[in-house]
Amino acid sequence: MNIVLFEESEVGGILPVGDERAVHVLKVLRRQVGDYFDVGLINGPKGKATLVGVTDEGLELSFVWGDEEPPLLPIDLVVGLSRPQTMRKLLNEATTMGVRSIRFVETKRGEPSYGESKLWSTGEWRRHVVAGVAQAFTTRMPEVSWGMSLEAALDDLEEVRFRVALDNYEASVKLGMAVGGRKELALAVGSERGWTGKERDLLRDRAWVLAGMGERVLRTETATVAAVAVAREMMGGG
Repeated sequence: MNIVLFEESEVGGILPVGDERAVHVLKVLRRQVGDYFDVGLINGPKGKATLVGVTDEGLELSFVWGDEEPPLLPIDLVVGLSRPQTMRKLLNEATTMGVRSIRFVETKRGEPSYGESKLWSTGEWRRHVVAGVAQAFTTRMPEVSWGMSLEAALDDLEEVRFRVALDNYEASVKLGMAVGGRKELALAVGSERGWTGKERDLLRDRAWVLAGMGERVLRTETATVAAVAVAREMMGGG
């Protein structure tokens, strides 16, 4: 982890010695009493923590906070529910890229059981998001939801100024050309077997542009990361 993240409720308490963050501070960062390291308050500011003491219970820390972090990129993802291992990768990588929301939707070609995975039912998904935030050396977490229909997700994003869906077969424009100069973007990526004809029709009826990134067929997680990277560059997000 490139930054050690804390919930607001954890500040001021003892960081248990068995917590992976405590292990990271002592074993990876090799901090000793009096040393400091980078910390962040989830959805709040970054700062520095000083290791005040180490007891049998855990780490005693003091914190100094800086300015609030800037907002996330105005990119809202819609992704067809796929295998849990795919979703784990995507949660981490899309978070690291800085999108502001991710909606995992049920699609005709996706397996309904994917929405019942322990990834969602146990709250495991949040761990992958937090890891992505830490990797990016920031504190802002995207909004994440799952299990809704594609139509419901499109309803949610009607007010987003420009909306694009990736498609290998009926794309009318290259993604980079479609996104260039936009200030806000909703981006949809199908599940592992892509969109059905009816889903394409639904997207077009809702004023989503079908866009492509070349002839090669990419995995869902690869296509998503590549598309966000293109969008970041074309929108001036770095």
